[in-house]
Amino acid sequence: MFGLGFDTGGTYTDAVLVDLDSGKVVSKAKALTTRDDLSIGIRNSVKGFDQKHFKDVVMVSLSSTLATNSIVEGKGCRVGLISVGEQFDNSIPVDEYAFVKGGHSLSGEEQAPLDEDSVKAALKSMKDKVDGVAITSFLSVRNPDHEIRVKKLATEMLNVPIVCGHELSSSLGFNERTVTSVMNARLIPIIKELMESVKNVMNEHKIKAPLMIVKGDGSIMGESVALGRPIETILSGPASSLIGAKNLTGRMDAIVVDIGGTTTDIGILRNGHPRLEKEGAVIGGRRTRVLAAEIATSGIGGDSRLIVNGGKFMMSSLRVVPLCIAADKWPVLKEKLKKAAGMETRATPESLNAANILQDIEFFIKLKDIQHVVLSEADVQFMKSISTEPKSLNEVGAELDIHPFIFNVMKMEELGMIQRIGITPTDLLHAEESYVQYDAEASKNGVEYQSKRMRMTQKEFIDYAKDFVVYRLSEEILRKLFFEETGTMSLDVVGKDMMDKFIRHSEGLDYSCRISLNKPIIGIGAPVAAYLPQVAEKFNVELLLPEHSEVGNAIGAITGSITESIDVLISPKAGKGGNYDPPCTAFSVLGRVPFETSSAAMEYVKKDCVAYVEERAKLAGADYIDIKIDVNEKKYSLGYGFGEDQVVLETEVKVTAVGKPKQFIRTQKVQKSEYEL
Repeated sequence: MFGLGFDTGGTYTDAVLVDLDSGKVVSKAKALTTRDDLSIGIRNSVKGFDQKHFKDVVMVSLSSTLATNSIVEGKGCRVGLISVGEQFDNSIPVDEYAFVKGGHSLSGEEQAPLDEDSVKAALKSMKDKVDGVAITSFLSVRNPDHEIRVKKLATEMLNVPIVCGHELSSSLGFNERTVTSVMNARLIPIIKELMESVKNVMNEHKIKAPLMIVKGDGSIMGESVALGRPIETILSGPASSLIGAKNLTGRMDAIVVDIGGTTTDIGILRNGHPRLEKEGAVIGGRRTRVLAAEIATSGIGGDSRLIVNGGKFMMSSLRVVPLCIAADKWPVLKEKLKKAAGMETRATPESLNAANILQDIEFFIKLKDIQHVVLSEADVQFMKSISTEPKSLNEVGAELDIHPFIFNVMKMEELGMIQRIGITPTDLLHAEESYVQYDAEASKNGVEYQSKRMRMTQKEFIDYAKDFVVYRLSEEILRKLFFEETGTMSLDVVGKDMMDKFIRHSEGLDYSCRISLNKPIIGIGAPVAAYLPQVAEKFNVELLLPEHSEVGNAIGAITGSITESIDVLISPKAGKGGNYDPPCTAFSVLGRVPFETSSAAMEYVKKDCVAYVEERAKLAGADYIDIKIDVNEKKYSLGYGFGEDQVVLETEVKVTAVGKPKQFIRTQKVQKSEYEL
C-alpha cells in the first residue's frame, strides 16, 4: 500500500512515493514546475518511478505554494467585488467594484433593505470584465441573507464562480473577510488548473485513488471542496513542510525554515503540531480570515529577482526564471548573456520603481493570451515579439522603435501573460559552482554583468549577494520569533539596531548583542545547505538537514486527515443572560436561528451542525468520521453581594469532523483482515 505525494512549488514540483506500512520513502524526484502547463512538471516528477507500484497507490495528496505565491506576486484572475452595507477599504486591488445598500446589525437584524436594482446594474457592468465575483455583506456572519440573495442574482446573470464571505469565515471583521473573499475568487482558476493537471497524470498511470489537497492548517480536503475554497490552500506547502519536518527528524519542537523557489516560509512546531493563527493567516501583508499554520512568509527564494539599482544591490520578491535554467531551455540566450557580460559599464540612475529597472541580462517570454484583457497597441506588439524567443526590453524597443518604458510589463506579469528571466540566488550557486544542475556559464555571465555595475570582482559580488541572503534569512527568523513572543513584528529604532548588531556580530560604541535560541532549526527545501549553516552559526544553534529534506513538503502531504468544522455563536436575548435557560439566537454559516431556550440551541448544534460537518467531511472524501464538540461559555460575575451568580454573555461552540479518505481506510481494513487470518 503506497501513498503518492506531490508538492507543486513556484520553481520545482516534488514527488515522493511512500510505503504507508513501513513509512519508508520508496522513490523521490524533483522536476521543474511548468507554469504554462502544470501537468508537464507533474508528469516529469514521476517519470523515473517504478510504475508497478502505481496499482497499489491508495491515496494521492498534494500540497502547493501556488496559491501563496500568486497572492505574494499579485497574480490571479480578474475579480469583481460587490460590498453590501459597508464600503471596502481597498486594501487589496479588484478589477471591478460596486457598493450597494444593505447589511445587518450585530443581532442579525436587517440594517437596511438590499438594493437589488443596484446589484443588477453592478453585475451587468461586470459582464465579460471579470472571471470571478466576490460578495461580502456587513455582518453577514450574523445573517448571510443579503450575500445569499446577491449570489443568486450573480449566478443567474454571470457565468463565473461566485464567492460569499460568510462561506469562508464566521469571524467578525468586514475588511478581513472581504480580503479573504477576493483572494479566494482570484485563486479559483489557479487551483482548478493544478488539480486537473494532477488528475491527467493519474489517469495516464491508471492510478485509482482519491486526490486530496493540503490545507493551510496541515489537514487535507477533497478536490470538490478545494475548488470552492481554494483560499484554504494558502500556506499549504509550508504546513506540509512542518509535518514533513516532524516526520523526517522525529523532533516535536523546532523552528522549520522552508526555502523554496519563490518564498521562504518559517513556522514553529510545538508538541508535534503547527501553531495555528486563530485570527487568520497574514499573506502579502494582508490579514485574512483563513485558519492556517502561523507562518512567516517572505519573498526570499532560489528564484528571487536580484537587481542592481543604480549602484545599490536589491532583492525583489518577484519570482523570475534563473538564467542557468533559461539558457538550458532557450540556447539563444547564451550569446546574448555573453554579449551583455562584455559590455562596458555605464552609469544608470536609481529607480524608485524596481519594475522599471532596465537590465540587459533580463528577458521576457510570452506565456499565454488572456481573453477580454485590454492591452495597448505597444503591449500587443511586445507580446508578439517575445512569442518565439526571450528578448530584453531594450531589444524589443529597438526592434519596434518604441521606448522600453512604454511597455506595461508589470500588468502583463501580474496577469501571468509573460514571464521574466533574470539573475537569482540559484545563479549565484551555479556561478561559484557549489551547485550546478543547469547552464553555469549563463550564470557566470550574469554575475559578471552585475559585478561590473557594483564595481566588484565576480567573487566579491557572489559573496556579497550570498551574505545579503543570509542576513535576510536571519532577519526573518528573528522577526518570526519576536512575533511568537510579543505578538508583533514591528521594531522600533532600538530593536532594529540590536537585531542588526546581532546578525552582523558587530560591536557598537558601548554594547554588542547576542541571542540564543531554545529549539533547533530544521531546514526543508533544496537550497538549505547553501545558506542555513551560516544562519545557524550566527544563532549558535543546532541545525538539522535531514535526508529527503528536499522533498519534505511532499512527504508531509500524505500524512494529514480530513477536517471540517463549523463555528456557532449562541447569544442570549438582551437582559436574559442571567436566566437558567435563557432564550437565545444561534449565529453560524447556516444562518441566524432564534430559540426559546439555550438548551434547544445546543440540541440544534448536536443535530443540525453535526450533520452539516459530517456532510462536508463526506463531500471532502472522508470515512469513519469522529465528531468533536468544544464549548466555551463566556460569563460575567456579578461581584460581591450577588452570591455566585454569573451572567452568560455568549457561548462559543466549535463542531469538528475528522476522518481519513475512504479508499485509504478501506484498504487498511482489507489488509488488516488478511493479516489477522
